[in-house]
Amino acid sequence: MAHETPAGVLFDVDGTLVDTTYLHTVSWWEALRQSEQPVPMATIHRSIGMGSDKLLDHLLGPERDRDGDQKLLDAHSTLYGEYWERLEPLPRAADLLRACAERGLRVVLATSAAEHEVGALRRALAADDVIDTVTSSADAKESKPAPDILEAALEQSGLDAARVVFVGDSVWDVAAAGKLHIPCVGLTCGGTSRGELAGAGAVAVYDDPAALLAALADSPIATRR
Repeated sequence: MAHETPAGVLFDVDGTLVDTTYLHTVSWWEALRQSEQPVPMATIHRSIGMGSDKLLDHLLGPERDRDGDQKLLDAHSTLYGEYWERLEPLPRAADLLRACAERGLRVVLATSAAEHEVGALRRALAADDVIDTVTSSADAKESKPAPDILEAALEQSGLDAARVVFVGDSVWDVAAAGKLHIPCVGLTCGGTSRGELAGAGAVAVYDDPAALLAALADSPIATRR
């Protein structure tokens, strides 16, 4: 007898489950300042959620001299690394993951964080007991808003795009999900407004993991049971 295809929830992590968006913003701001290429923090913040390569293109222009890119990447990594032991989950993030698992859904962290950052994020979440699969930037050839990391998450978890929902906090998350026709639930806790997320195509928008958890039974996630 054929078994029903499993269902699941893909979660972005930075700014969605762990409170890191502004830490990345400050780290990029300082890395760029050190390289004498200052960019306003508000501009940087609106780029968070892209992969590092696309973020630098967005901030500094695609025609720039790329010789200094690795130095910028290393500076950001070092500066952000200073926060690792102080990372905090967003409200009830682990409880949300556990509630999804209790509904029989596979819980997948579809993060494009660098491999060396993923461990710190998982420690902050403290929910490894219900996490099925975790990706990293090494799993994607192209970063968001390209859908590569979501494709990798689907492949590694054995899930189908028609049976999942993606939860993210940026317009880049919504764009990536849309390219695979995956409904995206937006959270505003990464600093992107409800209007921006809805305007980008999010099927529903909540304040944070706690708000999504409170409304879980009536959320798009409920349709994936």
